[in-house]
Amino acid sequence: MRMGGKGTGGPPRGNGPKRGGRPPASGAPKGKRPSHDARRSARARPRPAEDEVVRTAPTRNPKPHHPAPRAAGPRKPAPRKPPITDAPTRAEVKAVTAEVLATGVQQLVVTQDENEMRIDRFLEARFPQLSFSHIQRIVRKGELRVDGKRADSKDRLTAGQTVRIPPLKLEQAAERPRSAKADADTIGFLRSITLYEDEDVMVLNKPAGLAVQGGSGTTRHVDGMLAALTGKDGQKPRLVHRLDKDTAGCLVIAKSRFAAATLAKTFRSRSARKVYWALVYHVPRVKQGRISTYLAREEAYDGDQRMAVAEHGDDGAMHAVTYYAVVETAAQKLAWLSLKPVTGRTHQLRAHAAHIGHPIVGDPKYFDIQNWEMPGGIQNKLHLLARRIVLPHPRGKGTIDVSAPLPPHMRQSWNLLGFEDAPYDPIVDAPDE
Repeated sequence: MRMGGKGTGGPPRGNGPKRGGRPPASGAPKGKRPSHDARRSARARPRPAEDEVVRTAPTRNPKPHHPAPRAAGPRKPAPRKPPITDAPTRAEVKAVTAEVLATGVQQLVVTQDENEMRIDRFLEARFPQLSFSHIQRIVRKGELRVDGKRADSKDRLTAGQTVRIPPLKLEQAAERPRSAKADADTIGFLRSITLYEDEDVMVLNKPAGLAVQGGSGTTRHVDGMLAALTGKDGQKPRLVHRLDKDTAGCLVIAKSRFAAATLAKTFRSRSARKVYWALVYHVPRVKQGRISTYLAREEAYDGDQRMAVAEHGDDGAMHAVTYYAVVETAAQKLAWLSLKPVTGRTHQLRAHAAHIGHPIVGDPKYFDIQNWEMPGGIQNKLHLLARRIVLPHPRGKGTIDVSAPLPPHMRQSWNLLGFEDAPYDPIVDAPDE
């Protein structure tokens, strides 16, 4: 007889809970099977959420936890994390320290003081915060116009012209504090070497060994010293020509923009007459002469730069003309020359003296005489002096005529050789071309 089958007389399936079976649903009468609705309600109970803790049976034979032995000594505190603040970013700090001034399109009229000024110098004077590369870029792109036409950075302006300036972004440079004592010392030094001065022009007696402009490793120079003479209007005296570092003598300085533009034109047109004195090796056979060559820059064996005689048409070759005259001699060993440069090329007098076989005594670049011994008492320094400068006053107030004395090392040599400073200089009457 089958028991428990459907439709049989055996006990009904599910009568009473089995071991491990599901307990009856809540509310079901004891001893009776839960209804279909009760079983459905039990299955519909919600499962535990993911963030609820579900207890599980521990694993068998768990490994014991043995903490690492702590080092002897006081316990170091854990490093504290910096508090989170609203600190400015690096870009924000830079923006605060260097304020950017944005400008729109500007139409600037060239003043009389800016007449004959080069365009790049004009922009530097009007916008000191503008970098050289920025100037070249706006000129190259044609964004800068003069009277409506494109212009080159080397073009010169005329008073009354209108210069169109494109929008610029200028960084306000932080002003470096100046030392009042240092400025006072610099001004005192410049006054001590001033040969001539008025409201427009200064002529300095530049000492030998003092650079005119800064360069690699050069921190003390005339151009930097002139900043101490900046006026209340912000104008700083300007250089209008150059002298080599080891050349002493007359150096012309413009004290205003108008004077700078006018004097630059004077030097360009060769209206300024310059006379130099030099002590050279041996005595030239021709007592008065003219030296006319082309000069070009060359790389010396030690990496230094110097000028060399070149041929017409060579790369970088420029025509140079110098007149010379012998003033006095010393036993055919040394000669005092008066030199008048018509052109103003770099190292022109030094290269020309070496070219005719009479290099200037003490010249480290061009004196290459073998087995040369300096006469006793003569210092091994460049014996070249910018003796005299004659030029028209920038405002038409006559002529500026200034002479510089011999520097100490040349004075010593003149005394040793018995040379006397003559009031007449034979080179003055030499041609101007």
